[in-house]
Amino acid sequence: MPSATTVPPMGGLSTLDRFLPVWIIAAMALGLLLGRLVPGLDDALDAIQIGKVSLPIALGLLLMMYPVLAKVRYDRLDTVTGDRRLLIASLVINWIAGPAVMFALAWIFLPDLPEYRTGLIIVGLARCIAMVLIWNDLACGDREAAAVLVALNSIFQVIAFAGLGWFYLEVLPGWLGLPQTALDVSTWDIARSVLIFLGIPLVAGYLTRKIGERARGRDWYESRFLPKIGPIALYGLLFTIVILFALQGATITSQPGDVARIALPLLAYFAIVWAGGFALGKSIGLPYERTATLAFTGAGNNFELAIAVAIGVFGVTSGQALAGVVGPLIEVPVLVGLVYVSLWARRRFYQQGS
Repeated sequence: MPSATTVPPMGGLSTLDRFLPVWIIAAMALGLLLGRLVPGLDDALDAIQIGKVSLPIALGLLLMMYPVLAKVRYDRLDTVTGDRRLLIASLVINWIAGPAVMFALAWIFLPDLPEYRTGLIIVGLARCIAMVLIWNDLACGDREAAAVLVALNSIFQVIAFAGLGWFYLEVLPGWLGLPQTALDVSTWDIARSVLIFLGIPLVAGYLTRKIGERARGRDWYESRFLPKIGPIALYGLLFTIVILFALQGATITSQPGDVARIALPLLAYFAIVWAGGFALGKSIGLPYERTATLAFTGAGNNFELAIAVAIGVFGVTSGQALAGVVGPLIEVPVLVGLVYVSLWARRRFYQQGS
C-alpha cells in the first residue's frame, strides 16, 4: 500500500494494489451472485450480530482497520491536534455541511419516497469512523491526521447524532412546512458502535506498534512487520464487500429502480462533499496529505451505524434500512474512484511533498 509521503509508480505497487478496482468489482459481483443463488444465505450471515451489525461484516471491518491503525505513528499525533485549521475545517464539513447537503439532496431527489429519504438523512448524520482509513491510506493521506479526525468524529457521533437526527427529521422539516419523522435512538447504541468499530482496532493497532517497536525497534517494525500485515486491510475490505452484497443481493437485484433512485443523491453527495473538502483544504493552505484526509473523512459515512439505527428504529425490511444498505454499495466504488482523482489532483495542484 502506498506510504503517506510518496506516490510510487504503478509498476512499484503490488498486484493487489494495482488492480484494486478490478478486485472490488469482482467482490461486488461475487456477493450479488451468492446472494441470488444460495437460498437462506442472507439469514445465515445475519444470524449473529455485533452491535446490530452482521458478525461477518463486523469481522471484516475490524480486519480492515487494524493494519491501518497499526501504521499510525502515535507519538506524532500532537502535530495534528495542534493544527486548528484542520480540526475546525473537519468539524464544519462533517457536522454542519455534510448532514445539510444530504438533507437537501434527499428532499430534492426523493420528495415522494419518505422512507428512503429518511434513510439517506440518517446516513448523512453517521460520520465515517471505519472504511475512510482505507481510502485515506490509498490516497496517500496523512495517517496520523486520519486517526485524530476519526477519533474526533467518534466523540461528536456519541454527543450529537441523536440531536441532529431530531433537528433534521423533525425541527427543520417543521420550519419548512415539510412532513416530519421521529427518530428514537439510544445514545448507548451509538457509543457501543464507536467502541466496537473504532475502539477495538485502535487499541490493537496502538499496542502492536508499542510492543513491536519496543521489542525490535522502529526500523524493523516499519520496514519488515508493517509490509507483512498491510495486505490484511485490503483483504478485509474485499471480504466486507462480498458479505455486504451477499446480504442484500436479492433486494438489490429485485428492486433495481428503487436502488437507482437512492443511488442518485448518494452519488451527488459523495462528489459534492469530497470536492468541497478538497477545495477547502487547498484554500486554507493545508498540505496535500492533510487536504486528502479532510476530503475523505468528510465524504465517508459510518454505514454500520446508519444501518443499525435504521433497523432498530424502523425494522429490517423497512425502506430506511434499504437506503442505509445502498449507502456503502455506492460509497465503495465512488470513493475508490475519488482515490484516483485525489492522486491526480496531487500531481496537478501540489508540488511533491507539499
